[in-house]
Amino acid sequence: MANQPVIRPATPADFPALYRICLQTANAGTDASALYADPEYPGQRFAVPYARFAPDFAFVLESESEVMGYVVAAPDTRAFEAQLAAEWWPVLQQKYQHRQPVAAFDSKILDSINHPDAAAEQLVKHWPAHLHINLLPPVQKGGWGRKLIEHELAALRAAGVNGVHLGVSLQNEQVCAFYQRLGFSHIVRNNAIYMGQLL
Repeated sequence: MANQPVIRPATPADFPALYRICLQTANAGTDASALYADPEYPGQRFAVPYARFAPDFAFVLESESEVMGYVVAAPDTRAFEAQLAAEWWPVLQQKYQHRQPVAAFDSKILDSINHPDAAAEQLVKHWPAHLHINLLPPVQKGGWGRKLIEHELAALRAAGVNGVHLGVSLQNEQVCAFYQRLGFSHIVRNNAIYMGQLL
């Protein structure tokens, strides 16, 4: 079929699209534009640093010359956390040093930039990698989510990674069935629902 969406590696030219898609899916999978004063806030945490610091594991879904979805991953969560602590969070801390929360979700991002958290040891012990995936509504059907995840899992396996985890918003629990069909199992439920798969 002509004009089928394609999966390709993300490049720096895709960063604006990553910010946009992350914002438009940051409210438990729905548009969070009204919940952040700065449209780049969610992407600064959940999308762009992956494409920047782990580019071999950042892929976009392009349809009609427009990026409509992405999957990103860190193959080694602890090493990724250390790299962000050295090269990403300090830049944002400087950039946003005078920012105050304005919109409903601003503090979530500003707090995480100023006080980055670390993944729980029980997650990284067996599932050392982690991933994030987001697709805009026009491409949420048709199996593209599955294809993006499978593309990412193949890249992680090829790099010798033996396990990967992800987090699902408590408000978006219905998507857990999708991940279970892809081979993920429940690990723990606290601030989010964490699922993992051995590779």
